[in-house]
Amino acid sequence: MLTLYRKYRPQTFAEVIGQQHIKKTLENEIKTGKISHAYLFSGPRGLGKTTLARIFAKAVNCEKRKIGQSEPCNECFSCREIMAGKSLDLIEIDAASNRGINEIKELRESVRFPPSRGKYKVFIIDESHQITSDAFNALLKTLEEPPEHAIFILVTTELHKVPFTIASRCQKFNFRKVQFEEILNRLKKIVELEGLKVDEEVLKNIARQSQGFVRDAESLLAQVLSLNDKEITLEEAKIILPLSDSEKINEFLKYLLEKNSSKAIKLINQCLEEGIDLKQFNSDLIEFLRKLILFKIGSPLENDSFSSDKIILSLVKEIKINDLIKIIEEFIKIKTSLEYSEIPQLPFELAIIKICHL
Repeated sequence: MLTLYRKYRPQTFAEVIGQQHIKKTLENEIKTGKISHAYLFSGPRGLGKTTLARIFAKAVNCEKRKIGQSEPCNECFSCREIMAGKSLDLIEIDAASNRGINEIKELRESVRFPPSRGKYKVFIIDESHQITSDAFNALLKTLEEPPEHAIFILVTTELHKVPFTIASRCQKFNFRKVQFEEILNRLKKIVELEGLKVDEEVLKNIARQSQGFVRDAESLLAQVLSLNDKEITLEEAKIILPLSDSEKINEFLKYLLEKNSSKAIKLINQCLEEGIDLKQFNSDLIEFLRKLILFKIGSPLENDSFSSDKIILSLVKEIKINDLIKIIEEFIKIKTSLEYSEIPQLPFELAIIKICHL
C-alpha cells in the first residue's frame, strides 16, 4: 500500500503547492524553449524538490506538449515511462550512496550517449551535497561543457556544502516552507479523495504541526486516517497527534502577563496530568507569542485566533514589547531541556519563576 505522499505525489506544475516563484520560472523556460543545462534545487526536506525535478523532466520530453505550453500531458509514452520509473532518459542518482569519483565517472560516460527517445537526457542527483570533493571536481568539467541533450538537476538540503564552483554553473532555486492555508487545503483535498471525514480542527492541527513541510503533513495525516475508515473526530486524533489546548495557552499567557506564577505552574502540572505533550505545548506557545509580537508591532498574520480574544488583546496592549521578547526567549531556551529533563514540568516551572519574579 502506497503512503499518502507517494499516492498523491503531484504530477503537474499546477498540483505542486507553494513554490510559485520556482514554478513560474521553470514553466516560462519550458514555454520559450530556453532550457538551462544545470539547475540547483535547495531547501529543507519534504517541500517537493525531487517532485518538481521529475515534473520538469517529464515536461521537457513530453511528446504531446505543444509550443507555448509547459505542463506534461502524463499520457504519452515518455510521460508514462517517467511516472513508472522506467525511463532511460531520466537518470536519478542518490548521492548519499553514490558519492565517489567512480560513480561520477560512470555518470560522465552516460552523459555522452544521446537520449533514447526524448529530446533531453535528465540527470537528477539527490542529496548532491554528499558528493566527495574529488567527485565534484570530476563533475565540474561536465557542467562546464555539457552536451546539448543533457540537463542536470542537483537537489540538496544543505546548500552550503555544495562547492561554489558547482553552484555558480547552475540556475539556483531555493524552496521555501509552504503556507498554513495551502497545506490545510491540500489535506482537505486528500481526505476528500480518500472518501473519509475528518474534523477540521484535526486537519488544522496537522497543518500547524507540520511547520510548513508538506511531506510531514501528509505522513501525519496518513497516521490519523489509519484510526478509522469512515470518520475521525478530534478526540480520536489525540491518540496520534500530540495536541495542545489553545485555550490553555491563552490562560497560561494571561497568568504570565499578570505575574501569577502560582496559577501558571498549577496549569502546567494540570496539562501534564491530562496527557498534553509539554514539548508540543511549548512549540505552540512560542508560535503564539511570535504572532503576538507581530501584532504588537503592527504586522499581524492572517487567521490568528487570538485576534478576537478581548482578554488577551487588552493584556497585550499593556505589556511592553521588551517584556514580550524576554518571555519568548525564556521558552525558546527550555526546548532542549524538555527533551531530557527527568521531571518533565521542571523546565517550565523554572521559566515561569524567572518571568514572574526575576
